[in-house]
Order: sequence, then C-alpha cells, then structure tokens
Amino acid sequence: MKLGIIGTRGIPNNHGGFEQFAEYFSIHMAERGHEVYVYNSHNHPYQDDMFHGVKIIHCYDPEYKIGTAGQFIYDLNCIWDARKRNFDVILQLGYTSSSIWHWLMPKSAKIVTNMDGLEWKRSKYSAKVRRFLKYAEGLAAENSDFLISDSIGIKDHLKKVYGLNSEYIAYGADVFVNPSKMVLDKYGLSPFEYNMLIARLEPENNIETIIKGYIKSQTKRPLLIFGGLNSYGKLLSEKYGHDERVRFVGPNYNQEELNNLRYYSRFYFHGHSVGGTNPSLLEAMSSNTFIIANDNIFNKAILEEEALYFRNSEDVKGYLDTDQFEVLNENFTLKNRYKIKQLYSWDIINNKYESFLLSIQKGGER
Repeated sequence: MKLGIIGTRGIPNNHGGFEQFAEYFSIHMAERGHEVYVYNSHNHPYQDDMFHGVKIIHCYDPEYKIGTAGQFIYDLNCIWDARKRNFDVILQLGYTSSSIWHWLMPKSAKIVTNMDGLEWKRSKYSAKVRRFLKYAEGLAAENSDFLISDSIGIKDHLKKVYGLNSEYIAYGADVFVNPSKMVLDKYGLSPFEYNMLIARLEPENNIETIIKGYIKSQTKRPLLIFGGLNSYGKLLSEKYGHDERVRFVGPNYNQEELNNLRYYSRFYFHGHSVGGTNPSLLEAMSSNTFIIANDNIFNKAILEEEALYFRNSEDVKGYLDTDQFEVLNENFTLKNRYKIKQLYSWDIINNKYESFLLSIQKGGER
C-alpha cells in the first residue's frame, strides 16, 4: 500500500495525540513493508526526509505567522501535494481545517477520516466558530470514503446524525514498566502523597469543578495541574492560586516523566467531557494510577467499573475526604492495565488500522 497521512503537525510527536498516533502507526506500516508518507509542518523541529522508514513531506505552514488561519493553508498545501503522489489511501486525522478542501482530494485515493471528537461542543469557541465546526464535521462525514471513530460515543453520533457507519478503532497505549522516583524530586513530591491532572486548561475538561472540590476538601496533599497557562488557565490560577495545595505547574511533554508522575500519584483526575477516547486517559490507565473521572459516556465506555466518577465539586470533595485509595487501588489499577494489554496496546491498535486500510484497498464498501 502507498499511504499518505495528513492532518497533523508531523512526526516525531511534539504536539499531541494525533501526532503520537501518526508516529506509532506510520513506523508500524513502514516496518510491514508499506510505502508510508507523513506530512510535516515546514518548521517542525525534525527536518530530515526520512524517519524510521517513513518518508516525510515538509509543507509550508504559516500558522506561526497568522495564527489559526494558517492551519487551513497548511492543510491545503498538504492536499495539493497529495494530488501528485498517487496514494492508494489517504488517512486524514481530524477534519477541522481540511474538510473545506474536500473537493481537491485526489480522486484515485481512498479517503479515510478519523472523525476526532465533538469539537463543535467546546464552549471555548464562539457561536460562529462552533457553527463552522459542526459544518466541517458534516463535510468530512459526507465526503470521506470511509470513517473511523475512536469511541463508541462518536460512532453512535455519526450513525444518528448522518446515517453513516464508521469503523471503531480506539487510541492506543502501552503498559508502563520500570518506574523511577527521580522525577518526584523535581516537583518536591513523595510517592502517593500528591494528586494530579493533565489537560488543556479548558472549561470542557472540568478543571474548575475539580479545583473547587479540592479546596472544599480536608486533604493536605497537593494537586498538581499540568497544562499550559492559556487565558482560561491564567484566570483559574488567579482565582484559586491562593490555596497552596493547588499548584499550576505548567506543561510537561516528557512522556517518561509524566508516566512516572502518574504512577506515583495517589489520585489522577480526568475531567475531559467532550471528544472520543482521550489519549491521556489511556496513558493514565497504563501508568497504574487510581482514576477519578468525569461521569460521561466517553470515559465510562473505557474505564467501566474501574474508576470513581464525579459530576460536581461535591463529588470530588467526597472522594478526597473518604479516600478509598487503600481499598480500591489494587483492583482498579490491575483491571485497567489488563484492558490496555488486551484492548488498547499499540500493537493491537496498529494492526486494526492496518487490516481496515487493507480491506479498503481491496475494495471494501462504506
């Protein structure tokens, strides 16, 4: 198969979930003997033309100059280049800034789109932007040859709203082994004597709900909040930073450090409420951590009975004050690691993607 992957800033990953997937999957496909191309922003830190057998195509990306509008130009440049590559399959990761160019996609290739989450539900966007995102979702759904959903909730949404089938393939993770306490010194922490969360600081991730519950609780353990201080994050920091237990520590993109921090945390809060299978949730499960998650269909479909769920700050307060770590921890973490091995390991996810794309190449029907 000659495969092109578009819709990311590029590989190796230095941005987010889709980039991480593109890195793992493209290497897997190259090792299986497929001819694989990944599109990278021209200013990506990695400037070589090959990465572990994957061919890198650098396309001009003006986002650094003009902001969000630059993403649309970058995607256009990628699609324009793809027209001359004679790909068998183009795997499109997300649709926000590419779906408006659907009419330029090469007709000879099968277009497969991972439909991401319900971006139009995010309250951080204005009403006008949310209307556009809903429109873009429809464009991608109607104009792709095949769709992939990374959660059952997204699969059900696509069927209900557009009457379209999609292939359910979740995100991946690998069980974390060989933990080290060294990173704890960097943050002045002791094993299992702190709690944490990792998220973009946005309303849909329920950061404020978690903080409110934390402040009302009797716990003396610190809460580490990992995430860049955007405008919303600064607002939260100014509002709640007076409580010395609540620590806004900024972003950390070192996966090894984050795995160790999760491993030695007492409780890991996962407040995400919009989207599909969130990568950070699977990474938390793989890191042997006790998860307290927002009560919604996306989180419950993955965690099932192996987590505690909150709907409001009183729930958060209650979990901290009753502290069931010693009672539930071993059962929760053991079963969640088992799920990662049996359902969500990168080998399993990569093989599912490969099988699905090969079936498409051989004439599978939508």
